[in-house]
Amino acid sequence: MAKIGKNKRRELLHAILKHLGLLMGSFFMVIPFLWMLSTSFKPEVEVLIWPPRLLPNDPTYLNFVELFRQAPFFRFFCNSMLVSTVSTIVILLTSLVGGFIFAKYRFPGKNFLFLLIIVTAIVPFESYVIPLYTMMVKWKWINTYQGIIAPYLVMSFGIFLLRQHISSTISNELMDAARIDGCSELRILTRIVTPLCKSSGGALGIFAFTQAWIAFMWPLLMANEKELFNMEIGLTMFQFKFSTNYSLLMAGSIISVSPMIFIFVLLRRQIIESISLTGLKG
Repeated sequence: MAKIGKNKRRELLHAILKHLGLLMGSFFMVIPFLWMLSTSFKPEVEVLIWPPRLLPNDPTYLNFVELFRQAPFFRFFCNSMLVSTVSTIVILLTSLVGGFIFAKYRFPGKNFLFLLIIVTAIVPFESYVIPLYTMMVKWKWINTYQGIIAPYLVMSFGIFLLRQHISSTISNELMDAARIDGCSELRILTRIVTPLCKSSGGALGIFAFTQAWIAFMWPLLMANEKELFNMEIGLTMFQFKFSTNYSLLMAGSIISVSPMIFIFVLLRRQIIESISLTGLKG
């Protein structure tokens, strides 16, 4: 009995230390967001005072008003929403079809092609940005929405994720039964596979939306006019040659991260499930 009690105390101490470590890590991760939120309500004269203060002495909401006066920030928000929404929808479609094909069909070169797709996930975007830009010039897609969206229409991780999910959750017997009942392959995809991929598809949608929303380098190369700027480029309008308006910059950053935080809070369970799915065998 004494040994059992000792083991319980050891397990309790281990759990306490583990949660304390996680709590401290979470605290340090949240501090930058708290500082950003606080700075967005500070007058410009309070931003650079020394010693720095977390809470503003004279809080004001005028930074958010001035934000839309000095720049077409609503247009930037709509541009980011358009690019992210179109990118997410197309990535979900291409990943669902690609994952279904690689999971349930056999054809020559299947494993090599799937490996090639997975390898592209580790290739840095900067390594092929020049040939991609040259392609956009030939297609006359510079300074257009389609040129900005083009690199965000396919996600190799999405194909891998849905392939793993379909392989592990949808049996071949279920598909064979549907074929016997007269279902075509397209009907199997839309009526059987798609409803069973809601959890992994939801997680993939979060990743795809976030990837397009925080894009900076490629929209910066594509957009030559202010009307095509997304949120990330729009925030640079408050950074000048010799100074930065941190109050407006932080106010814009709060607006910029709000959609991603909202989606994460709403669908965080899908994110956790998607991480576990990547380790499944299929």
